[in-house]
Order: sequence, then structure tokens, then C-alpha cells
Amino acid sequence: MAKFSAKMMGKEVGNAGIYAEPHTMKGGAVNVKESISRKPDPNTLTANQITPSTIAGRVSSGNPDRNDAKTTGIKMRGTGAATKGTMSRGPMA
Repeated sequence: MAKFSAKMMGKEVGNAGIYAEPHTMKGGAVNVKESISRKPDPNTLTANQITPSTIAGRVSSGNPDRNDAKTTGIKMRGTGAATKGTMSRGPMA
């Protein structure tokens, strides 16, 4: 089956797979699905599993996937034209 490139306004456009299949720098074939790997969540690792190349974990932001995040609060005064960050949440002494 022949592959064709597309030209638009004098430039080659379209899927890069038309021009070159995924390959290594030496020209060998690459299986794209096997080459993609995800790093583990650093917050689930034990202390002896963490290395200098481990990505930084969430320190004080907590788990962003939780469902009990507080979304209500007290509207602050003096925010002017601000559209975000105008609600105060948490203990107010």
C-alpha cells in the first residue's frame, strides 16, 4: 500500500508516520507501546525506595484526588478586581 504525503501552501503537512515510522537513532524499529512507562506516585513509596532521581512528592497540598475538599468560605474584603482567591477557608481567629 502506497503512502502519500500532503502538501498545503507549499509545505508538507499531515501525520509524521507518513514520512518516517518510529525508529531509534540507529534506524531500528521501536515498539511505541512498550517504550512508554510511567513512574510510580512518590507518595506511595517507602523511604528506602526513594532515590535522588525520584520526582518530588506532595508535601503539604494533600491528596488532590480526595472528594472532601472544602469549597466554601468567607469572602475577603479588599480584593479589588481579583476574580480568583477571594475566599478565606480554614480557622479564622
